[in-house]
Formats: sequence, structure tokens, C-alpha cells
Amino acid sequence: MRCVWDFGRTGRGTPAPFVPPQRLVVVGFYRYVRNPMYVGFFLGWTGLWIVFGHASRGVLLILLVAMAAVALFVKFYEEPTLKKMFGADYEEYCRNVPRWIPRMHPWSS
Repeated sequence: MRCVWDFGRTGRGTPAPFVPPQRLVVVGFYRYVRNPMYVGFFLGWTGLWIVFGHASRGVLLILLVAMAAVALFVKFYEEPTLKKMFGADYEEYCRNVPRWIPRMHPWSS
């Protein structure tokens, strides 16, 4: 919910492509990792499967396919779109904040 809030308050938009942010969002969790909603979603589901022990091979295969689809979407649609929208600011952000593995300390622009 914090990430959605940051998109509305800071970016003046939403995470959805049909109402994109008007400003680059580099606050909150976005100071640690470029895709905190995706990372949080996959870590949350993985944690639930570990705790409750219901991760079958089929479910793990679905998880891997979903992760690959998200990675391809981010690399080939989301990042080029953000680069066009925000130019040098987004490129600097990408140089300083990793895509999937969070930083230990927040980045400040």
C-alpha cells in the first residue's frame, strides 16, 4: 500500500500504465529497489509457502514462469517507457538503485 501511496502523492499517478505517474517516484521503498511491489509480492508468496509447506512442483513452476514474465515485462516495456518519460533522471536512478536485490542503505538523489 505504501508504494501505491507514493505513486499517487509523489508521482501524481498510479502504477497502472493507463494512468502513469507524472513525476519519477524515488521515495520510500523505491530508494532501496526499483521494483518493490514485484519483489514484495514474490517474497510474500514464497514466505507463505515455506511457512505452510504447500509448495508443490507445479506451484513452483508457475512461480518461476510468473517471475520470468515479470522480468521480461520490466526489461522490455516498463524500463524503456520510463526512460522515455523521465530521461536522464531515470538513467541516474537505474545506475544507483538495483532492479531486484534491495540496497542496504537508501539512495538519495
